[in-house]
Amino acid sequence: MVPIEHALLIADAFDQAQVTELRHSVAACARTTGLRDERLDDFVLAVNELITNAVRHGGGQGWLRLWQEPGLVLCEVADHGPGISTQNLDNRSRPEPETAGGWGLWLARELTDAMDVDTGPAGTTVRIITATVPTEQHVGRHRSGE
Repeated sequence: MVPIEHALLIADAFDQAQVTELRHSVAACARTTGLRDERLDDFVLAVNELITNAVRHGGGQGWLRLWQEPGLVLCEVADHGPGISTQNLDNRSRPEPETAGGWGLWLARELTDAMDVDTGPAGTTVRIITATVPTEQHVGRHRSGE
């Protein structure tokens, strides 16, 4: 059995002061994985939404890991907030255009190939995955923690 290559690109804690710098680092690293053009822009926007959510709703800070596997770029954002309600997590509909909030998870799910959410009272971890070449469909999944 051949081991899966796993290349860690970023592993860093962040708060509001690091959001912009972290977004630029994610863009630079994601570019090295082969993401280009709209797929790169979409992935970076999805990551930005997740880190912004962690700051706003997850206790003001979080932890980001970005890594590459063959044909994929993956990002995981974790926080220690109160978790996401089942109602918000299950809502897959697009927010109304005039809605000021509620776009983060929806955008992250729409702009990546897969999204997994693990949430509970001890915090939330969101993992997004994008293939370095386009795929046919986007898949979003979630789990509620205990």
